[in-house]
Amino acid sequence: MAQTTEQPRFVPVILAGGSGTRFWPRSRKARAKQVLALSGEETMIQQTSQRLLPLAPVEELLVITNDLLASTIAEQLPQVASEQILCEPSARNTAPACGLAAMIVMQTDPDAVLGIFPSDHVITNPERFAVRMREGIRIAAAGENIVVLGAPPTRAETGYGYIEEGPVTKFDTGDDVRVTSVHRFTEKPDFAHARKFLAAGNFSWNSGMFLWSARTLVNAIQEHCPAMYEPLERIAKAYGTPKFTRVFAELYPTIESISIDYAILEPRSFKGEATSNIYCLPADFGWNDLGSWSALHEHYLQHLRHEGNGNVVESDTTLYFDASGNYVYAPGMAVALLGVNDLVVVQTEDALLVTTRAHSQEVGRIVKEFVKLERHELV
Repeated sequence: MAQTTEQPRFVPVILAGGSGTRFWPRSRKARAKQVLALSGEETMIQQTSQRLLPLAPVEELLVITNDLLASTIAEQLPQVASEQILCEPSARNTAPACGLAAMIVMQTDPDAVLGIFPSDHVITNPERFAVRMREGIRIAAAGENIVVLGAPPTRAETGYGYIEEGPVTKFDTGDDVRVTSVHRFTEKPDFAHARKFLAAGNFSWNSGMFLWSARTLVNAIQEHCPAMYEPLERIAKAYGTPKFTRVFAELYPTIESISIDYAILEPRSFKGEATSNIYCLPADFGWNDLGSWSALHEHYLQHLRHEGNGNVVESDTTLYFDASGNYVYAPGMAVALLGVNDLVVVQTEDALLVTTRAHSQEVGRIVKEFVKLERHELV
């Protein structure tokens, strides 16, 4: 077995710039999913930071967000210094955000390993999460290696990207865990393909969590996204100086908006006969990205409290008769369910959502329509 290196410096990067439209009406541009307490008393970004702190001191943490959320995130993460919270002047997807973090770290420590973590995931086993991260960090530090975390699929899900895994590699993690090579990435498939992937047995859900050294990611950007390299380098060189905000605002909007999957991972993944330098570790620590109200309902049934008969209700008082499989959020109110099944009902002070669990992935359509109607106070 090939031994991986000792634990290097680790820099967790939390991506917190999304708008979370599928959790409307609770989620708004200035109150997005990551700053809401959807699973427990702490917000999603608070939970994310807390499970990362056993892996790195808080001074190493970087948060990339936007101006609408920055002040709320600063309030929710008071231990994180203001210079560690970077506000994107415009949304450019995940590749520029990851690249900027890598170039900032590259200036002082090219060998440091960066971990990329969405701010809105649920992890039910943080102890195992820490074990897997330490294994992945050592692999990422052992060469020009990219480590992705693949969640074992439990259903033919069309809302996730998929990782096609290849042979088991010879990395010794010390835990006898399967570390596989990666053949290719497939973005959200249709149901027929998702069902084939599930049956094949060598596909995982793409968790959106990645590990690589600063040097590895910067080199990959230079190779696959050369137009992105120069402006990111200039922004990174300005980091920590009085001109950073101005340079960031001038150059960042000029960069292509593209995901890290399309920009780096897909070009680097398996083509033809040669294997890539991308490796997959199992995200077998109770991962859920809570992508919809239906997913939150499922999470409550499996890990949190519920009312029985598959009903999840957050209210002052709940009555239900001949009702099952419903999710209702109406804090401070009395809720009565009579003869209804599989509904999603969410009430806030200015809006009411009524849909079905089967349609909960489509809630973003509502937000787009309110934008067309110029009802910006509702988005």
